Amino acid sequence: MNTDSEDAELEQILDGIGPRLRRLRRDRGLTLEALAATTGLSVSTLSRVESGKRRPTLDLLIPLARAHRVALDQLVAAPASGDPRVHLRPVHRGRGSVLVPLTQYPGRVQVFKQVLAPRPPDLVTHEGYEWLYVLAGRLRLILGARDFTLQPGEVAEFDTGEPHWFGPADESAVEILHLFGPRGDQAVVRAGPSTTGPTPAATPVPPSTTP
Repeated sequence: MNTDSEDAELEQILDGIGPRLRRLRRDRGLTLEALAATTGLSVSTLSRVESGKRRPTLDLLIPLARAHRVALDQLVAAPASGDPRVHLRPVHRGRGSVLVPLTQYPGRVQVFKQVLAPRPPDLVTHEGYEWLYVLAGRLRLILGARDFTLQPGEVAEFDTGEPHWFGPADESAVEILHLFGPRGDQAVVRAGPSTTGPTPAATPVPPSTTP
């Protein structure tokens, strides 16, 4: 049986979803019309949810989470305020690989620390722009027909619209920092070629001109 405090907490959570959705949409530079076209929801429905005049339900939140490329729980509960520290939550993937998100609120560029276990190359393409920095081990990066090996301290960045794959260059795991912009956003930081190791992979690949 729900207590009055539980009811009040639920009301507070529901009341916070609308303003969070509006802030998230504006942070991404989207109009209600553009979001409606992406989600299939009407402009009036989106406006009523953002203003708190309509309670958000799963059939509304799921397409919104997909459109904003965030987890559903990020729409329901805001990150803890007052503490700037990111509480690391490693995600263990198959074959010994680990992904550690280093950003806690959805933004234009997401930052991860990754430990990649040996795996066979499997080139993929998708929308976005990636920036990789090798912390430890040796990273193999395949871009189309080109094949590079990065040493610790070397950097690569590329448009993910080009067929690509990256992973350990040998039988040992590799540890990297990984910045990913879902709409082709570029990382501001750029690094020059290493003076001690192979240089081709440190040369940035020009980004796509398509937004």
